[in-house]
Amino acid sequence: MKRVAIQGYKGCFHEQAARQFYAGEALTPEIVECDTFEDLYRRMDEGVADAAVMAIENTVSGGLINNFELLRAHDRKIKGEVYLRIQQNLMALPGQRLEDIREVRTHYMAINQTRPFFERECPWVKLTESEDTAKSAADLAREGIRGVGAVASELAAELYGLEILRESIETYKQNFTRFLIMDDSLTVSREKINKSSICFTLPHKPGSLAHILTILSFYDMNLTRIQSLPIPGKKWQYFFYADLRFESFDRYLQSLSAVRPLIEDFTILGEYTSAI
Repeated sequence: MKRVAIQGYKGCFHEQAARQFYAGEALTPEIVECDTFEDLYRRMDEGVADAAVMAIENTVSGGLINNFELLRAHDRKIKGEVYLRIQQNLMALPGQRLEDIREVRTHYMAINQTRPFFERECPWVKLTESEDTAKSAADLAREGIRGVGAVASELAAELYGLEILRESIETYKQNFTRFLIMDDSLTVSREKINKSSICFTLPHKPGSLAHILTILSFYDMNLTRIQSLPIPGKKWQYFFYADLRFESFDRYLQSLSAVRPLIEDFTILGEYTSAI
């Protein structure tokens, strides 16, 4: 059984992403719960986990900046990705109605994503922040609290025996999170590689980034994301994180050969198969 580290608790969206990626495995992955994203790498280094799933960006809230830094700081290559629709559900102990709920507990991001529903459908409900969506559901089931609900995934309701009172209450239905898979046991064949994540710095001079992007475009590289982060201690200099989508692996290699003399601190964070 594959041991997969996730940030959060069983039933969270990270576990859903893990199940989706490893759906072809004979056994459902064993989930290793972690408090922080840094802990994902610690658990793999300790041999407690075989792989890790880490959120990197969301279509509503944007990129998880600190996680880009983790990718660069640790020698674990990206071996895959998952795009998961984030569907928030209002749940409670079985046998209750929406009118019975006086308080709802969930993570602050879930509150932000669902607040209009509560203002419109049940303005009497008090929204209380918690550390994790799935943990809110688990605590509710363990404590047997009536009159209190949680907002979490359908998987959380299934795992903790809760009843979904209203499904898909998030404001933006096109709410997707992209998760990265770090799993050293996976080998992605050259024929299936059509995406790469890279990190680099540039000389501090005008037009340097535009020059690099022009070269990548010449080699038919589709830049699906670029993120800049300041380099600590260096004034107005940045690390650039880029995702490249391509049809030809040979053209991809040629593009790297063309830009390498013009960039510094170059790292390939992973070469893998795009999920979309």
